[in-house]
Amino acid sequence: MRILGIDPGLGRVGFGLVETVRDTNQSAGWVGEEFGPCQWGIIATTKDKSDGARLQEIHDDLTHVMEQLQPDVVSIERLFYFRNNTTIIPVAQARGVILMLTHRFNLPVYEYTPMQVKQAVTGYGKSEKSEVQEALIQLLKLDKKPTPDDAADGLALAVCYYNQVGRLRVLQGASGAL
Repeated sequence: MRILGIDPGLGRVGFGLVETVRDTNQSAGWVGEEFGPCQWGIIATTKDKSDGARLQEIHDDLTHVMEQLQPDVVSIERLFYFRNNTTIIPVAQARGVILMLTHRFNLPVYEYTPMQVKQAVTGYGKSEKSEVQEALIQLLKLDKKPTPDDAADGLALAVCYYNQVGRLRVLQGASGAL
């Protein structure tokens, strides 16, 4: 399973792809999945362009990312108003472009709040970003901390999907209950 996590924004869209691979423990008779190869990055736009040009750039670059990575499912941060009301509209616009692309690629989309993501990755919904990044190093067996923060958030969103839905699919498949 190839899970693409996307952290929306107008200035930077973070993304992370987590791939799961089949793991068969013959001695225990257990069949499941473990995390395999990961990729992450950002799509950055500059303030010297109009919002429309920046959204077009997000569209074009994310189209290329989706064609290259070929995800099976997308996990995206759910937009909610909390503190910074100056960024909510540009983030919502970028999120709209992302949702349109997932529709175009016929990909299922799952949405999670930052608290749900932190809970799924670290076990504590109010973890600091550094704690999430450290947990990602352990969970995904990475050699280094995923940076920048937006890309790490994309990876965390992918792990969140797996912990919320993907693991259940594996268990249902192993028992034949799909």
